[in-house]
Amino acid sequence: MTRRPLLKLLPISSLWNPRPSLTLSGVVLGVLLCLPAQAATLVRSQPSAPLIKVSLSQPASTSTVPKPVLPSSAPSSPATSYSIPMLIPKVISRFPHDPNAFTEGFELVGSTLFESTGLVGQSSIRRTNLQNGEVLQSRVPPSSKVFSEGLTVLGEVAYQLTWQDGLVYLYNAQNLRSLGQLRYRGEGWGLTNDGKSLIMSDGSDTLYWRDPLSFAVTKKLRVTAAGAGIDKLNELEYLDGFVYANIWLSNKIARIDPLSGKVTAWIDVSNLAREAQAAAAKNGRELGFDDVPNGIAHNAAKGTLLLTGKRWPLVFEVKLP
Repeated sequence: MTRRPLLKLLPISSLWNPRPSLTLSGVVLGVLLCLPAQAATLVRSQPSAPLIKVSLSQPASTSTVPKPVLPSSAPSSPATSYSIPMLIPKVISRFPHDPNAFTEGFELVGSTLFESTGLVGQSSIRRTNLQNGEVLQSRVPPSSKVFSEGLTVLGEVAYQLTWQDGLVYLYNAQNLRSLGQLRYRGEGWGLTNDGKSLIMSDGSDTLYWRDPLSFAVTKKLRVTAAGAGIDKLNELEYLDGFVYANIWLSNKIARIDPLSGKVTAWIDVSNLAREAQAAAAKNGRELGFDDVPNGIAHNAAKGTLLLTGKRWPLVFEVKLP
C-alpha cells in the first residue's frame, strides 16, 4: 500500500486497453456464489466478518485524524544492482493535481483519471479530468474510519482497497455507485490488473494475484532484485507485460517480470520529486517526508506514463528511454 503518511506504523513499520469486460451483474453474481469465499492469509490476520455486504450505509461525517509521530529517519532506498538498468524518465507534459490528495491509487481509463486518496477521514475514490485536475465525481468510503489504498478498474468495476480494515470496495466505474464489498486478510497497499486477474501488494516483497469475483488469492510471487527481496511495494500499474511498483519512501519505481518476480529495471523519479517539492514550496507549503512518489498510470493513447505523488501539485507525463 502506499505507506501512508507514515501513518503506517512502518516497522514503526491500462492503456485503457479494452480489457476483457467484467460486467456488474457478473461481479454481483460471482460474489454471491462465492459465499463463503476463502480469504488469503497475508502479513497480519484480520478478524473474521461476512464476506460481502451489498447494501452499504452512507458514511458519517468525517474528521481528520492527527498524524502519529514520525521517525527521525526514513528507511533507506531499495538496493540496486549494476546488472539492473536505471531509467530516467523524460517529462513531456505537466498537469495540475490536487495538492490535498494523499494519492494511493492512480489509473487512466480512456480519458478519465481514477484516483484513490488515503488518510482516515480524508479517503475517497475520484474520477478526475487529467487536463485541468478538476474532480468530476467523488465518493467517500462507507465508513469514515477506513484508510483507502490502491485502486484499479477492470471492465465496469472499480476496486478500491483499504489499508488495515480488510475490505475492498466495489463501485460502478461509470458513476461510482456502490456495488458492495469483499473481505480479505492482511493489509492492502497497491492494486492493478492484467485484464483477467487483480494484482495486489501489501507492503511486503510479495505480489498477490486475486480473483475479481471472490478476491481469493490465485497466485503469489516474491519480488527480488539481484537475489534480494524488495519490499514496501506500493502503488501498482500493469503495462506491456510488466508490473510497475512505487517503492514506498523512495524515489524509485520497480519494473517487475510477473513470471519470475525479478526487477528488470529501476525508474528514478528523483527529478520529478524535486520539481514537485519546488512547486509546492512556491505555493506556500513544503512536502513532508511521507509525500512520496506514489501514482503510476498508463496513457495508452500516447504510449506514456502519468506519474505523481502524495499531495504533489503536479502530474508528470513522461516517456521512458
